[in-house]
Amino acid sequence: MKISYKHLASLIEITETPEILSELLTATGLEVEGIEKIDAVPGGLTGLVIGEVLTCEQHPNADRLRKTTVDIGAEKPLEIVCGAANVAAGQKVVIATVGATLYPSDGEPFEIKKSKIRGEVSEGMICAEDEIGLGNSHDGIMVLTTDAPNGTPAAAHFKLESDYCIEIGLTPNRADAASHFGVARDVRALNGKEISLPETTGFKVVSEKTTFTISIQNEVACPRFCGLEIRGVTVKESPEWLKNFLRTVGVKSINNIVDTTNYINHFLGQPMHIFDADKVAGKQIVVRVPEKGTKVTTLDKIERELSGFDLAICDAEKPMAIAGVFGGLNSGVSDSTKNIFLEVAYFDPAWIRKTATHHSLKTDASFRYERGTDPEMPPFAIKAAALMIQNLAGGECLDGIIDIYPKPIEHKEVTLKYRNINRLIGKEIGVERIHEILESLDIKTLTKDEQQFTVSVPPYRVDVTREADVIEEILRIYGFDNIELSENLQSDFISEFPFTDSDALRKRVSEYLAGIGFNEIQTLSIVKPAQNTPLSSLSKGDEVKLLNPLNEELSVMRQG
Repeated sequence: MKISYKHLASLIEITETPEILSELLTATGLEVEGIEKIDAVPGGLTGLVIGEVLTCEQHPNADRLRKTTVDIGAEKPLEIVCGAANVAAGQKVVIATVGATLYPSDGEPFEIKKSKIRGEVSEGMICAEDEIGLGNSHDGIMVLTTDAPNGTPAAAHFKLESDYCIEIGLTPNRADAASHFGVARDVRALNGKEISLPETTGFKVVSEKTTFTISIQNEVACPRFCGLEIRGVTVKESPEWLKNFLRTVGVKSINNIVDTTNYINHFLGQPMHIFDADKVAGKQIVVRVPEKGTKVTTLDKIERELSGFDLAICDAEKPMAIAGVFGGLNSGVSDSTKNIFLEVAYFDPAWIRKTATHHSLKTDASFRYERGTDPEMPPFAIKAAALMIQNLAGGECLDGIIDIYPKPIEHKEVTLKYRNINRLIGKEIGVERIHEILESLDIKTLTKDEQQFTVSVPPYRVDVTREADVIEEILRIYGFDNIELSENLQSDFISEFPFTDSDALRKRVSEYLAGIGFNEIQTLSIVKPAQNTPLSSLSKGDEVKLLNPLNEELSVMRQG
């Protein structure tokens, strides 16, 4: 799982560097497997600065070239030969200095070198936007309107901030941390800062009623389903900040509508899907299990045959998507989409896991659903997504969010004894610190006395169900490294095994067996009746006697 350091910091105040933060996360059980610096544009505009064209004159040996001098804040101006028709004295421009590597929008990277062009020295390059990866235009050089001092790094002028991708090897039990919000909860427990979730107070609806109806035919597989109709959206390219976020977490940008769902999925940990509202037959959303053999074409253009236990989101006529796993091709968002229906649900992990395995489909949505998402997140997530869609694509939300949640999933109650906490951790942690850690993890204390207390565990913590699980939560935040080793701990056996003398062990076994009566090897299975030692389940007289013994002395089978 990939986390954007910059967007994590937008949720909670972080003073640690990515490296130190990664060490802290690893100590809590979120093992960081790698850190990668992500530039907003390839190369991060390293070696590019703002310059001012001081002079511009015709190149003496070429009709289409200009000979310029450019001030970049150095001791003396640079001499640069430029082929752009729009270059002129007095302009503020972007200069690639000698040694800089440019990453054009189309083509291979290349390095700027000091050279001679038609006999004139050129000590850099005046850049067009496509030559530095900031766009596709090659109509001429970029002419800037800025008061920035000459020599200002171009990255600072364009406000291009590098990000860091923190890759976490998420274990199956930590479904709660499968998002930026989930990781932020652990950071909150470590540094005590508050989390700032996206603001949803601006969510508004128009008075027009939605034309959609929703029904859930299998409430076990789908305990909760939320929906919202939005009309009048404009599908287009996403803004750079959103594309940069998706690139950091390893997701391809599609358009502003689809990208919003991917953003919410990775940011809040809530998968969602958007249907083209005009392609939904009967304006009906039916959550059901279609018959075995029913076919649906998914977004990867593959026709899949449903197994008979696959949960699907259907309209009045047909399945439109494999619930929690993959959307359908025929009902998805396209460039011509104007009206959409936004779906946010909670699905039973076992159902999604079985379906994803059967179809060999592992998507970002199934990754989270099959581990367990937060059943209390859908109403908040759908508002956050709707606001984001309106900011990026316009549109109006029709009256009200449809929220079907017939049997709310209850919080788990667990009782802990203070002595068990001290016993399992191996150290006495203050009562105040214990409750402080649990509160920071959304594990609320319901009742307590001097001996024990009862807590309420939120349903998104699918891995915390027993007293030992809650104690483990206390320990991982308190810090394994903060538990001192005592003389009684045999911790050295964890890393190495003691030498075993096989001869000494054999001698000890022999002595033990001889001590309890095994002092003679008996190989003959036929014995005298007087020598026979009955088994615990038999008594004298129950011996197995031979019908034709060799003699009276060897007439029964040995029992012991």
